[in-house]
Amino acid sequence: MFLREPSHILILLIVVLVLFGAKRLPDSARSLGRSMRIFKSEIKEMNQDEKKSGEEGSTEK
Repeated sequence: MFLREPSHILILLIVVLVLFGAKRLPDSARSLGRSMRIFKSEIKEMNQDEKKSGEEGSTEK
């Protein structure tokens, strides 16, 4: 596996820091968090819609 040792994680973090810079990392992390929150809420809403349509379909038969 790629990230077996702590030194591998440290090297990866240093590369990310060099590529994106210290000023852009918090903004990138914030936008990633927002995107994940939106994605999770959409998945939850889709599951609820599927359950509702499944219940309605079984009562109409």
